[in-house]
Amino acid sequence: MRIVVIGGTGHVGTYLVPRLVLDGHEVISVSRSRRLPYQSDETWKSVRKVIIDRDAAEKDGSFGKQILVLRPDIVIDMICFTLDSAMALIEELSGQVKQYLFCGTIWVHGHSLSVPTEETQPRAPIGEYGINKAAIESYLLSYSKKSGFPATILHPGHIVGPGWAPVNPAGNFNPDAFRKLADGVELLLPNFGMETLHHVHADDVAQSFQCAINNFDNAVGESFHIVSPQAITLRGYAEAIASWYGKTAELRFAPWDEWSKTVNMEDANATWDHISHSPNCSIDKAKKRLNYSPGYSSLDAVTESLAWLKKHN
Repeated sequence: MRIVVIGGTGHVGTYLVPRLVLDGHEVISVSRSRRLPYQSDETWKSVRKVIIDRDAAEKDGSFGKQILVLRPDIVIDMICFTLDSAMALIEELSGQVKQYLFCGTIWVHGHSLSVPTEETQPRAPIGEYGINKAAIESYLLSYSKKSGFPATILHPGHIVGPGWAPVNPAGNFNPDAFRKLADGVELLLPNFGMETLHHVHADDVAQSFQCAINNFDNAVGESFHIVSPQAITLRGYAEAIASWYGKTAELRFAPWDEWSKTVNMEDANATWDHISHSPNCSIDKAKKRLNYSPGYSSLDAVTESLAWLKKHN
């Protein structure tokens, strides 16, 4: 089939596009610039690359029409962040495509309640990002049920892989946390370090989109968590990374009010976002209905990313 991937040169698209090409599909990658994918692959030579500035095109009402001109059988949307954006595109695609796949987020759930969290748990998102993604999910599932529009929603966790920094054991993106663990230096963690993170390798996210296409009947009108097999606690994460560096983790803990004063505001806000969610999501539904089978544990995904960062200074 002809598959249009909106945001095809991003983190997930880097792995997804080659998978689709190898499955025999004709792939069109849509992006706002001529940037290269994060990882090189020979399959990209057969991919048609189309430049569209989504923000500008949505302002003049042409984005959906520009996608439809490409005559897609399937549209994969990696970069839709608002309900208005989703509705405008779906209005154009309705009745014109065989499947529409949307990249959501496990943050549609807000605070974790019972864990591991299943897709049936009522949505109570916190923060603009999760609220917007939850609104899009609700719209797509409702519209799919009413009209038969072939929508599938995939909710990744904290995406990680070669080329960018993972969420660290302190719950933010400051690489100093990894440096301290590598050097055997004390790392201060918030509270008791028992909050959780749930990573997923970008290639496993790519696999999930491939699985949703190959298991169409089980995928349409449904949403799925796409994460590693297990979430990790901040403390367990820090200890495992220190061990990977050949060290023993030197950890100390402090209540949030005290800990947050030891870092800058950007890091404190990122940590608060992560530990207030403390995601821990089930993938049973994706495994049973899509044959999703993640190739990476959370730690495997993170250490591959750290090895890449070390190699590239």
